[in-house]
Amino acid sequence: MEAETCKKELVIEIPVDVVRRESETVTAQYTRVARIPGFRPGRAPASLIRTRFRDDIKSEVVQTLLPKFFETLVKDQKLSVVGQPHFEDLKFEDDKPLTVKATFEVYPSFELKDYKGLEAEEDAATVADADIDQTLEKLRERASTFEAVPDRPSQDDDYLDVSYHGRDVKDPESRPVEAREAMVHLGGKGTVAGFTENLQGTKPGEVREFNVTYPDDYPQKGMAGKNYHYRVEVRSIKKKVVPGADDDLAKTISEFSTLDELRNKIREDLKENRQHRVEAATRQKLMEKLLAAHEFPVPQALVETQLDHKLENTVSQLLGQGIDPRTIEIDWKKIREDSRPDATREVQGALLLEKIAETEKIEVTVEEVDEIIREMAQERRETPAALKTRLTRDGMLARIESSRRNQKALDLIYRSAKITRKIE
Repeated sequence: MEAETCKKELVIEIPVDVVRRESETVTAQYTRVARIPGFRPGRAPASLIRTRFRDDIKSEVVQTLLPKFFETLVKDQKLSVVGQPHFEDLKFEDDKPLTVKATFEVYPSFELKDYKGLEAEEDAATVADADIDQTLEKLRERASTFEAVPDRPSQDDDYLDVSYHGRDVKDPESRPVEAREAMVHLGGKGTVAGFTENLQGTKPGEVREFNVTYPDDYPQKGMAGKNYHYRVEVRSIKKKVVPGADDDLAKTISEFSTLDELRNKIREDLKENRQHRVEAATRQKLMEKLLAAHEFPVPQALVETQLDHKLENTVSQLLGQGIDPRTIEIDWKKIREDSRPDATREVQGALLLEKIAETEKIEVTVEEVDEIIREMAQERRETPAALKTRLTRDGMLARIESSRRNQKALDLIYRSAKITRKIE
């Protein structure tokens, strides 16, 4: 194995007699099906078949023998291979052993250091009145209603229900941006200034045309810095009405009768959530201590797979925000390379936890996996059976099981750690 990597090279040599027997077997198969002018099917001489289909026969012999001998060789040497091997320097000559160099990666071998009794400091899961007030404000915002304002022109802080059609001024043949129903918050934080300036003072049914120049840092990169001409029809003017922080709010948005009861519930929920977060932060501290105590190389195949998952998550997050990744300029190659150090550490951490789980004989039951699938299905709004079928087909069940086992190993490390908790 090369120093500081998991790469390994082996020269595979397949004896002449084994190569000859396999060549004869493949030749016989070709003889039965080959159509040679002047000969009935299956009657052509083997020597002619070998000459005419020489390259094809050699290719099939190699494809049949190499995987078998490689598997036997790594099994005899007790090597745990990651990914697929790369074969090169193939030598296949008549009456000589078939030789080839196999390059592949193996799981690293390392000695497990102490992982119980680690020391860490944990923050207090405090909840202040200001935190409750902030959460309550968010609940009030969610409970807001919109009331029509028919008796005056639009003004700052109004919400306009509009339909619009816009085109790039410099590229009028490009795909337009349009919507039949959209909400524009005049003066709102996320509203482009040009819309606020040109739609103030409008009335329902009024149509206005104007140009809007998007800022250079506009989130949708395809529109950033560009000038668009819009035709906007105002359908209605609405005012946002935020309910007061009182008992009526508690009755409307919860099962509680008073605001005090609602605030107490908010405090309990915030306390529980913060406790989860501080415990997760402590687990991360413990993981960092473990990684610092264990230095070992990781297979690059696993790092590449982890990078694939990280980019997939990035795409999913963009889609979840309503952003089509194809419409924004993203240097995926740079993002991938910038993520490599984190991905490497994540793979190291996973290998560590796997070894701890093996040492502690930690198992994951079918019921645990099914519960995870049920939770995933609920989030994705599909049936557990359909999701499990797809995950099984895609080979993802083993990943879920491995992730759960590693989590249980980390829980064991946390429970056995010497944690100093800060006083609230």
